[in-house]
Amino acid sequence: MADTLYLAFLLLILASAAIVAFSQHIVRSAFALLLTFFGVAGAYVFLFADFLAGTQLLIYVGGILVLILFAVMLTNRISDIRLSSESRGKGRAAFVSLLAFSGIVVSELCIPWPHKPLPDQPTTAGLGEALLSDYLLPFEAISILLLVVMVGAAVIARRDWRRPDA
Repeated sequence: MADTLYLAFLLLILASAAIVAFSQHIVRSAFALLLTFFGVAGAYVFLFADFLAGTQLLIYVGGILVLILFAVMLTNRISDIRLSSESRGKGRAAFVSLLAFSGIVVSELCIPWPHKPLPDQPTTAGLGEALLSDYLLPFEAISILLLVVMVGAAVIARRDWRRPDA
């Protein structure tokens, strides 16, 4: 069952990435990118890389993709929804892609990869322990810095911001 589910995530990644690459509809490409990011996070879970899966969901799906969707929705030319750059060099791109894929397949089949036993605890245990003990002060300082930057960006983004006494 786990192998079938893992292959389903891989097929989701391939299908949605193909939609991102070949769709002429920019909003459809953005939502297909969402599915691609979710598929990659699911593949990380099956590869026992729980930190990478969480990072994928929080940073890419939660941050970057939302930013992309806001940028797409707030553009002035959204009435012309079929925005896309013209593709050139499709033959060369297909050749380079086929060459890279062949290299990956050959390396997978010819290199004797070592097999490690599965971890008995999550990979994030050491990271969480370090962040809450040895690196607590830098971690909190960076979080305060990010909060100040976010508030500053909100203040700068307001168009009608003026001093109340001016």
